[in-house]
Amino acid sequence: MRIPLSWLREYAQVPADATAEDVMADLVKVGLEEEDVHRPTDTISGPIVVGQVLSLVKEPQSNGKTINWCQVRVVPEGQPQTLTHEGIDPSGVQGIVCGAHNFTEGDKVVVTLPGAVLPGDFAISARKTYGHLSAGMIASVRELGIGEDHDGILVLSTLGLDPEVGSDAMELLGLYDQAAEINVTPDRSYCFSIRGVAREYAHATGTSFTDPAAGITVPAASGPGYPVRIADDAGAYAAPGCDRFVARTVTGVDATRPTPPWMASRLRLAGMRSISLVVDISNYVMLELGQPLHFYDADALRGDIVVRRAAAGEQLQTLDDKVRTLHEQDVVIADDRGPIGVAGVMGGAETEVSATTTRVLIEAAHFSPIAIARSRRRHKLPSEASKRFERGVDWEVADEAAQRAVELLVELAGGTADDTATDAGTRPEPAVIDLPEGFASRLIGVDYTPEQVQATLADLGATVEEVTGGLRVTAPSWRPDLRIREDLVEEIARLVGYDKIPATLPVAPPGRGLTRTQQQRRRVLQGLADAGLVEVLSYPFASAAQNDTFGTATAGQDVAAVKLANPLSAEFGFLRTSILPGLLETARRNLSRGFRDLAVYEAGLVYLPGDTLGTPAIPPLGVRPSDEVLDGLDAGLPDQPLHIGAVLFGHDAAPAAGSTPRAHDWASALDVARLVGDILGVEIVVSQGGHQAFHPGRTAALSLRTGEHLGFAGELHPKLLAELDLPARTVAMELDADALFEAAADLVVARPLSTYPLSTQDVALVVDRDVVAGDVLETLRLGAGELLEDVALFDVYQGPGIEEGKKSLAFGLRFRAADRTLTADEASASRAAAVAAAAEKFGAIQR
Repeated sequence: MRIPLSWLREYAQVPADATAEDVMADLVKVGLEEEDVHRPTDTISGPIVVGQVLSLVKEPQSNGKTINWCQVRVVPEGQPQTLTHEGIDPSGVQGIVCGAHNFTEGDKVVVTLPGAVLPGDFAISARKTYGHLSAGMIASVRELGIGEDHDGILVLSTLGLDPEVGSDAMELLGLYDQAAEINVTPDRSYCFSIRGVAREYAHATGTSFTDPAAGITVPAASGPGYPVRIADDAGAYAAPGCDRFVARTVTGVDATRPTPPWMASRLRLAGMRSISLVVDISNYVMLELGQPLHFYDADALRGDIVVRRAAAGEQLQTLDDKVRTLHEQDVVIADDRGPIGVAGVMGGAETEVSATTTRVLIEAAHFSPIAIARSRRRHKLPSEASKRFERGVDWEVADEAAQRAVELLVELAGGTADDTATDAGTRPEPAVIDLPEGFASRLIGVDYTPEQVQATLADLGATVEEVTGGLRVTAPSWRPDLRIREDLVEEIARLVGYDKIPATLPVAPPGRGLTRTQQQRRRVLQGLADAGLVEVLSYPFASAAQNDTFGTATAGQDVAAVKLANPLSAEFGFLRTSILPGLLETARRNLSRGFRDLAVYEAGLVYLPGDTLGTPAIPPLGVRPSDEVLDGLDAGLPDQPLHIGAVLFGHDAAPAAGSTPRAHDWASALDVARLVGDILGVEIVVSQGGHQAFHPGRTAALSLRTGEHLGFAGELHPKLLAELDLPARTVAMELDADALFEAAADLVVARPLSTYPLSTQDVALVVDRDVVAGDVLETLRLGAGELLEDVALFDVYQGPGIEEGKKSLAFGLRFRAADRTLTADEASASRAAAVAAAAEKFGAIQR
């Protein structure tokens, strides 16, 4: 919100020498954030004066243009020229070349004399052009930075002005004014007006405040005005879209009259461009009082005005010349022909005020913030009116705002006020809040006196009544955000001063620390980081194709996914069912930045919808839903397990002298998965697996001993890697972390270390080619008995010496006893038992 200082001074005691920075510094004390300063004199400086064209000679040029050689008086006749800058004629008459043709002899214009600087750092000086010494410039509104019209120079009579020659044009056009821009938070909607900011300035400085609404006398109506009916019975959460509609009529309006410079200057500083007198009056009143208005061409209306919900399929051409299809929850203003405006957002083109309008119907209504906000978002149609309505508008100021508009139309547009008036609907009831004695002091930690509390609330505009045990406070109509006692305490703390609140270090309450799951998650994440992987975070959004690829192991199966109602990107319109798509996108981005060796991991939620998703209705606001309703909401939420994933490509280390880095392969992904299990003390069972996103034959299925599936690890499918422009040996793994946390023991007990020596023996077994090595390894483990400490596959061979359709698997077996040194015979016996088990189950033959 931009606050012109000249406007603010009408209602608050702002010192004459105060700058915009000074005003913002005071407003910060009451919680309004400073944004920027808007000062025309930062880009424009004089001498810029009122001049009168004495003569005008048209001179055709060889380039086809016709210029005007003008003699312009810039000081009153008979008075000396007091300006002495080079190029300023002491006679008070300047010779100026001008290419515009919209003025004649005798017109009063704005003259920028040598020494002036215009916006764009355009310095004015005497220069020779078209055979003349042109000492100055006759300016247009664009050159002065006060408008966009560049068709001709500014003739002051078109603004209804007849100033004295030589007077300061910058003061005439309001260019010495300045504006302070503040950020208005959603709960401070009343500060979207000069009225609200003036009240806050008075709070901040301890000075008096003059309410502009209090200075407006609304005359008693002689009878009912334009017929208006409120017929809205489809409000969101049973709240009507409109509860009050005030209308007044002004006849005999001359809509072609110019907007006076003082009004145009204030609107411009407030961030609005001047459009026409009638529209400018509407905007001026809105900025002054905070009540958005809408003006209708009364002669264009057809029958009664009805405030209602739109019917399905109804259309409306809005003031921006776009035809919009309305929604059944849109609140509309309608007459006999149908909708003529989206209530509180934008009016319709059919009833727009134009240059031929003579009868104006003024609308000052109070609309539901919810209804306006939804219509604004639904139609992507932000406006100054909707910005105020969706945050809350003072329902009591509608009469005063309509009357203020009437007075300005009468004064500036020559209209005549109709003595009838419309006031349909009922005024909302103000909030009544009980504030217990001492509650503010207990909540804030400051010893506020009862007198201080009452005075502060009274200054706020509230009605305060003493009752047993405290105060009963009726919130002012312009503060719809005050609903509970904590709101009042916040205002007390703000207005008395945040600097009065002592800085105390709170004592940490006793607790039990992190939960079991939190501890497990932190251990896993830290362990992966310690192992050299880098943690990343990616968006939880995925495309339908990504969910189809990673959400199920088998291609062609339907994957249930949560579709977003309003996605950030149409391409990624679903919540992820796997964590790998985001990790792969991160890997691809890093590869494009030149990273050739990468190992990243992420822990995040995935979203797996069940049979029920969502609820048929949203519970009403303002009351706690019942347990049954909450259970229904919970039942409609998708399952959201925590998954841990990792993606690796390149090498495990940078090249170095005397060291050859190892290239990442499927075993690297398997090692990361096993590391997660080791950290949690959970044994992860590895078996041959298959997944459409992974390489056939290089994919491991990961599970618990109980058979519960955990995820996959291995090398990604070559076609997928080609589509993603990733290296050919990119590997990945994904685990259901919640299942791992559940399976983990509360306490991981380390096994005792044996001090007795190790006995190692190798065995090579020939089996059928389709036998899975992992199954053979597991059989050896079980067959060897308790003396076996570890077994590992170290070679797979197919070739000369091995029968066709067979393969040789070589395993290293490590034996150790906890209480003695093993003999060679004991180790050999265990090895023989393991080989026998493999032979029995797979027909394995020892080489």
